[in-house]
Order: sequence, then C-alpha cells, then structure tokens
Amino acid sequence: MKKNEVRAKLKRGEPSIGTWLNLPDPMATSLMARAGFDWLTVELEHSPTSYETATAQLAIIAGCGCAPFARVSFNTPENIKRILDFGAWGVIVPMVNTPEDARAAVAAARYGPIGARTIGGQLHAANFDTDAPTYYAKANEEILVVVMAEHVDAIERADEILSVPGIDVVFIGPNDLTNSMGLPPVFDTDHPRFVAALDHILKTARKHGVAPGIHVANGADAAKRRAQGFQFISVASEVGFMMAKASEIVDQLGIGQGRKATARY
Repeated sequence: MKKNEVRAKLKRGEPSIGTWLNLPDPMATSLMARAGFDWLTVELEHSPTSYETATAQLAIIAGCGCAPFARVSFNTPENIKRILDFGAWGVIVPMVNTPEDARAAVAAARYGPIGARTIGGQLHAANFDTDAPTYYAKANEEILVVVMAEHVDAIERADEILSVPGIDVVFIGPNDLTNSMGLPPVFDTDHPRFVAALDHILKTARKHGVAPGIHVANGADAAKRRAQGFQFISVASEVGFMMAKASEIVDQLGIGQGRKATARY
C-alpha cells in the first residue's frame, strides 16, 4: 500500500505545499499533478465539480505520484465517506466551529475504533495501489483529516476543537475568517484580530500536536507563512494561477479595460 507522504511529513513537523483545483477538468488536473506540488485538493464546496469528475481527478492525481485530497461541501458522513471511498487520500472539512463538529468529521473519516466510517467501495484501495482488506486495516494511518478554522467561533474554541483525537491538520480559510470578523474577505491583512487569530491557531495546534495550515494567494506569502511555522500550505488555485497570468499579460498590453475577471483563490 502506498504511503501518504504528506501526512508523514506533517507528523515529522515538516511543511507540505499544495494547491486547489476548482476546474472540473481532467486535463487541467493531469497537468497540475505534474507541476511539482506535494498535493492537490479537488474542490467540491464552491465549484461545479461532480462526484464522477472528482473521482477521475483523484485517480489522475494519485497516478502521477501526487497526494489527492478533496474539500467536501459540508460536514456530513455522506460527503466525507463518499469522497474517501472514491479515492481521496484526505478530506478537508469546512466550517468546523465546535468540538462536536470536529468529532463528527473524525467519525466519518476514520474506521473503528477511532471513528464510524462504514465498509465498502473499490476505488479507495485502487488509488493506494492495494487491495481492500489492506486498505481497511491501514487507512486510519494514511488518511489525512483536515478541519477548517474559518470563523471566529472556531478561533475562540480552538483548544476544544483541536483536543479531539484523530485530527491531523487545522487549516485556516482566511477569506471566510476575515468575513466573519466583519472585515472585507481577503487572503491576508495586518488587522490585529486576524494576526491574533493566526497566532492563536499556531500555538494551539502545537499544543495538541496538530499541523497548522493556511490558504495563501501566492508563493511569497507561502514562504512567509512557512517561516512562521505553518505546515500545510495551499497556494491559490489553478484558476488563480491562470487568471493572474492572464491579467498580467492584459495589463502589459493595455487592453481589456473594464472587463477584468478576478479569482478569489
């Protein structure tokens, strides 16, 4: 059975850098899986990607030697167990604002005795290049469980949330976090509340042996957050990269005024 090297790196205290896939497109996925990132996350919360397309994307990513993760649309057992059964090596769970939310995410993602994930499927084992019995025996050691801290409620209850056994990563979603603070949604800001929230998550994550993570807009910000101690770092997305380069060229040529599209991540 393949080893989830991303989870292994995080457990050793090392950083791991990946990006997001918003396009429901196997061709884009195949190219991004060869770009050199440790992992790619298939977006199911804010994209039109179907389960069928996501399943193909996960297989492509795994086949290219990159770790395939997925962000589910909502914290439910159906969403979590299905995407893991379809071949994701890890699940990113949005809006985990209470310890009850955290326990629900772990229960759905882990087999007993840690959780309550049910037995079934074929693709989960296939993406780890193993058979089903081996997968069932070892999945708890390889599946990455990521809970998102993207609301002020999650920051306030971080100590309770991160004390829940079975969590590997706490991942800050800065746009929703700043929005919940009554600020404009942004990737980064020097606002004292945001800075204090990040510091609190870093300290609390270290206390509980959980890897701290964050979404950033570009490589420079990724390097800054890595130096601060963040480990699980997502840099923009394939859509963000595409639109940033397109906007750069449009600006260089002085064309397209009034028609500029932007990507939040």
